[in-house]
Amino acid sequence: MSKQNQPNPDNRQNNVERLQEMVENTENKIHETEISMEFASPEEQQRMKEKNARRQHSIAAMKDEIQDEMNGRKNSGI
Repeated sequence: MSKQNQPNPDNRQNNVERLQEMVENTENKIHETEISMEFASPEEQQRMKEKNARRQHSIAAMKDEIQDEMNGRKNSGI
């Protein structure tokens, strides 16, 4: 009989910290892209602007999730 795969336990203790790191990394990517745009063609600049807009949207979603996690910590006593 083969060993069955077991799901990893849901450890939410470091979610806030992990999400904050992801926000910082994404903000750094936005900054790097803005610098790179100076040397890009108009078509590449447009693609970079669109990608940064998506990154901004992701940052907003991650910040909402951070707030949810913080509220969860407060309510559960973690």
